[in-house]
Parts: sequence; C-alpha cells; structure tokens
Amino acid sequence: MRVVSLHADVIVATSRVWQTSCTAIRSGEEGVVVDSPLFPDELEVLPAVLEQAAFPFTGLLATHGDWDHLLGRLAFPGAALGVAETTAAYLTGEPGTAQRELRAWDEENYVDRAAPLSLGQVQALPVPGHVGVGQQELELHPADGHTADGMAVWAPWARVLVCGDYLSPVEIPTLSATGSRDAYLATLERLRPLVAQAEWVVPGHGAAIEGARASAILDEDVRYLTDWELPLTRRTAAQRAIDAENRERAGAVP
Repeated sequence: MRVVSLHADVIVATSRVWQTSCTAIRSGEEGVVVDSPLFPDELEVLPAVLEQAAFPFTGLLATHGDWDHLLGRLAFPGAALGVAETTAAYLTGEPGTAQRELRAWDEENYVDRAAPLSLGQVQALPVPGHVGVGQQELELHPADGHTADGMAVWAPWARVLVCGDYLSPVEIPTLSATGSRDAYLATLERLRPLVAQAEWVVPGHGAAIEGARASAILDEDVRYLTDWELPLTRRTAAQRAIDAENRERAGAVP
C-alpha cells in the first residue's frame, strides 16, 4: 500500500490491487476516512498509518455501495459508516450483497480474512449536503451513473475532490448493472466546476491526480461516453473488455 500526503489535512492510501484509493481528511480534532484499501494487511495497518501521521479518526464515509469501497469497517470495527441516502437504500434493499461479493473475490484470489465484513451502523446522509469535520465542512455531491447510487466528497479548504469511481487515469468509465450512461455524463458535468477548483482529485481507482490532468480526463470520459472513443492511454485489453460491456448495457452498436 502506497501512502502520500496531498495537503496538511489530507492523506491518500492506494491499495496494491486495482489501485483502490482510501482518503483520510482531518480538521482539528476530527477526521474521516473515505473508502478503503482491499487487502487484510492494508486494512490492519491503516489505523497505525493515521496515528503516525497524527490524523484523528471519528468516522467512515463511502462514496458508493460497491464492496471494494466498504471495507473500512474491517479496519475500524466500531465506527459508523456514512453514505449517501441512495447508497443506504441500496444496502438496505440488497442485504448481504457486499459480503457475498467480497467472499467470492477472496476465494478467487486466495485471501484469508480474520473476520467477515459487517457494515454495522449505516448513516444515510442527505446529498447534496454537508458533513462537519472539526471546524470545516465537507461538501457531498450526487455521483450516480457508475452505479445507481453514490456521492463525491469535496474538501474546499484543502481543494481536494474524492470522486469515487470517476475520473480514473487507469480505468475508463464503467457502467455497472445498475449504472446509466446519461447519469454518468450528468455526474461528470456536475463534477466539472469542482475539478476546475481542485488542487488534487482522488479517483476510486488510480493515484491522485492534479486538477489540470483530472480536467483532461473528464473531457476524455465525456468523449468516450458520447462517441465511444477509447482514450489513448486507456486502450488496454482489460479496458476494451469493459468497453464491450458498457456498449452492451447502453445498447450501443459495437
């Protein structure tokens, strides 16, 4: 797991698989962790990473309900998990789905965990809305399209945007079974003014990127979803497979 500091109040840990990001944001004596790394050893060391960096921990946030973003409870078992109202509705309507998908992934990749995932107390947050962290407030913005649920988290004092599974430098836009091409495009346009202000953008998969690069990726992603033009830097076999699934779900002609 790679850990970098983006701001005096923001650090990002990137998992060694899928480049899944986990972001810690603090203000004064309070701090939140957004999303999660994947492997048991990464989750086990996460509290120590925060302690070493003098980052307080007061709660968890998840950008959306995909299982790979919900593992913070394995690092902080007693913490409440804050999610968008849409995500809370999804988790309530699909009980056990995240646990089953995690278990299947662990079995496929020979991963042993000390305990099963328990989401515990899930707090539904109004989105758009705000969450107080110390003397500051995080802004919560709707971010559906990849899935039917989700939110992006904007830390205005640090100029850092944590956007979930959008604006990835390593992965093209992915439409899940509940996703929507139109909603994805709407989310990108919703994020555009935040990206324009951002010093750093933290995608759900891939290293944190500077605002100017995120803006370029946003334009590439709009072109991809509009014209199905694969970005030059994301034309790997894996991304072509995702492209084929996207087109099938969107009813587009190959």
